[in-house]
Amino acid sequence: MTEAGVSGADRRNPEAVGRFVEHFAAQLVEAGMPRMPSRVFAALLASDAGALTSAELGEQLQISPAAVSGAVRYLAQVHMVSREREPGSRRERYRVHGDQWYEALTNREAVLKRWEDALRDGVDSLGAGTPAGRRLAETLAFFEYLEGELEALMERWRAHREKVFGRG
Repeated sequence: MTEAGVSGADRRNPEAVGRFVEHFAAQLVEAGMPRMPSRVFAALLASDAGALTSAELGEQLQISPAAVSGAVRYLAQVHMVSREREPGSRRERYRVHGDQWYEALTNREAVLKRWEDALRDGVDSLGAGTPAGRRLAETLAFFEYLEGELEALMERWRAHREKVFGRG
């Protein structure tokens, strides 16, 4: 072991971390997440503490405080990060948690419910017997099915997580 109890094999290579952050952020962008929130999320995910200040994020990613602020606002709205105050300081730290994927998916479930409500209104407005009404009804049925499967999937995930990581 070397300084601070970290073995040589466990030391972080800043260049490799940077490559991971940019590569994973690119994957998130490809999936539809905005670029700057993707980069900030990937940087937080790759940090040992799972938390960084605005200044640390700005320095690591070479972005402005305004860019950090906008990215964190987006990530907080979709429940992918939380804000916390540093004890005895006015500075905030932004944190990812082990359950960030669960929280993000749970938030998407609320979006699915709103889409279902809108689709129900659409079926009523267009008429269930019209081609457009049938198309909307099938879309509604898909989202209702997905919602039920997502709930069951998350229950199975919690049980699996408990078994593998020993926490809920």
